[in-house]
Amino acid sequence: MQAVNIGILGLGTVGGGTAQVLQDNAAEISRRLGREVRVTAVCTRNTVRARQLCPQAAVVTEPTELVQRDDVDIVVELYGGTEIAKDAVLQAIENGKHIVTANKKLLAEYGNEIFALAEKNNVMIHFEAAVAGGIPIIKTLREGLAANRIHSIAGIINGTSNFILSEMREKGATFADVLKQAQELGYAEADPTFDVEGHDAGHKITIMSALAFGTPVNFGACYLEGISKLDSRDIQYAEELGYRIKLLGITRRTEKGIELRVHPTLLPESRLLANVNGVMNAVRVKADMVGETLYYGAGAGALPTASAVVADIIDICRLLDADSENRVPLLGFQSDKVQAQNFLSIDEITSSYYLRMYTQDQAGVLAAVAAVLAKYDISIEALIQKSVLDSTHAEIVILTHSTIEKNIKAAIAEIEAQETVAAPVVMIRMESLHG
Repeated sequence: MQAVNIGILGLGTVGGGTAQVLQDNAAEISRRLGREVRVTAVCTRNTVRARQLCPQAAVVTEPTELVQRDDVDIVVELYGGTEIAKDAVLQAIENGKHIVTANKKLLAEYGNEIFALAEKNNVMIHFEAAVAGGIPIIKTLREGLAANRIHSIAGIINGTSNFILSEMREKGATFADVLKQAQELGYAEADPTFDVEGHDAGHKITIMSALAFGTPVNFGACYLEGISKLDSRDIQYAEELGYRIKLLGITRRTEKGIELRVHPTLLPESRLLANVNGVMNAVRVKADMVGETLYYGAGAGALPTASAVVADIIDICRLLDADSENRVPLLGFQSDKVQAQNFLSIDEITSSYYLRMYTQDQAGVLAAVAAVLAKYDISIEALIQKSVLDSTHAEIVILTHSTIEKNIKAAIAEIEAQETVAAPVVMIRMESLHG
């Protein structure tokens, strides 16, 4: 069979890893496909690196030149970001090139435009590496669970944040100290905002939500809350109560609409997801027929991510001669069945809550707090009072049963207005993952 020609946009960490996997495992890939896969062109300004990694490939410096080449069948976009990548991908599609990308930001923010153009031009787009690195969660949602009605997804999908939270729990260190350590180890960027404030996880859960529920991608509906304001005391108190705090991406189908959110979350320590530590990722999917499944592995890194990129290349190669109606739809559902649905605002979600209060240490304070919670029909699951912090103040930690978020916010506002409450109430959402 005729060889398939690959053009790579970007030879950074993942691009270099992709070139290495295609070279080192060329014989294995050929055994699986029955044809050769070869890199014929790369786009990078580092020509020395390009010659080392892809000695037989043409080297260009402009994306437009690569996506128009006749000797490129599949364009592999590994730039990241959207400024250059969006135009390059759209031009490649208009030139009839199939696309493999690891760019979650591009798909979460411009996926609807890209998918529509791809369908018009009979082009395939595969994006396994855009979510959770080497974990095959996209293929799972599009194909492996195709017989199921998916109820919910919850994932630890940002390794930087998970490393920071793991170190804070294990060492009792502050966020600032662990962030500095993560930067020194290369896990966090000099500007870590994209990771620690939830944007990266938000892009990923947005893509998974569209695949799970058959909606257009809708990053604008995703609530984002990061970990930078977490206090190590809350991680410690959560542990005492049998919970661990993780930054979760959550999407859930409810009778009122779809929840789509990223935020720090208390999980029971017995749950497998609560025991995913360091830079590792994990995604938990709940579906009607198969029940609960969990996918664990490396969420980043040159070779794990490149593994997913090359798997996508192989999938496209297998389908090059297939009629479009025999290919897996881009979002897992037939395009005319991908329909907008109602997404809930964060105030409308249902959750349980962890509340920490700094109050005057005197009789009646706890009763007053309980009365406010009861006013909003919020019941208490557990309560601890920590030792007195000084001669006049103490901390109260409360875990609530499920309630609507707007109710807990209204209750917090009333509690904070009481003269005996000396500081803003700390609120962290809780998930049992049993429902």
